[in-house]
Amino acid sequence: MTNLPPSRRGSTGAALNRIYDYSLGGKDNYCADREIAIEVFGSFRAARLLPRENRKFLRRAVRHMLDAGVRQFIDVGCGLPGKGNVHEVVHARDPAGRVVYVDIDRVAVVHYQALLHAVPNAAAVHGDVRKPHAILADAEVTALIDLRRPVGVLMTATLDAILDEEDPDAVVRAFTEAMAPGSHLAICDFTADAMTPQERALQDRIVTENGLVFTARPRSRITAFFDGLELVEPGLVPAPEWRPDRPHEPATGWLVAGVGRKP
Repeated sequence: MTNLPPSRRGSTGAALNRIYDYSLGGKDNYCADREIAIEVFGSFRAARLLPRENRKFLRRAVRHMLDAGVRQFIDVGCGLPGKGNVHEVVHARDPAGRVVYVDIDRVAVVHYQALLHAVPNAAAVHGDVRKPHAILADAEVTALIDLRRPVGVLMTATLDAILDEEDPDAVVRAFTEAMAPGSHLAICDFTADAMTPQERALQDRIVTENGLVFTARPRSRITAFFDGLELVEPGLVPAPEWRPDRPHEPATGWLVAGVGRKP
């Protein structure tokens, strides 16, 4: 969920991954994180639903990939552990499945490493999504992930933390070019398409005042991240509408999600 070094997080000391953790009812957050989350919740009625939309999509996407035969996964920008982590979903289906969590926040990585200390076929490594080749070459990654076989790459609430001038297209392309045929890419990202001008202005103010790095992109821009891949049905849609497995609240429209398969 986060890929921002300390110098690029909030000037108040808040961090996106801890704000996300608080939004999901977690305990790994601080006063500065809670203050921003509460302000956002009070300003945007939809805000409380966003972390759950993202998390539930992640689990459904992983199950789809498992159904397609994928047995190894890289969760890029994993953030802090929560309920229904990727390795738990994977190992419930196949204990031999392999999962690597990657995040630039060393605290998040340490939390995952503590969680995984007795879990086989899973690891957490420190890495910056803006340096994808370094992630793919990491010794712990290559020890678990065989890129000659299909892999599932998960980027949920990750690309919005990369500025356009940092070339998120090149970041995604580095992963998709390294994938074997039959691999899948899952993206869940923020879009401003459903926001009113007033909501966009308020969002910009909160982000700027707190020194956060956050980029909400048009749906068409997010679709372009899947270039070279086959979007599986139903395509890029509001996150709760991607292959729902149970009744859900109306979609906020602020998160769009999709899964692409490499032919």
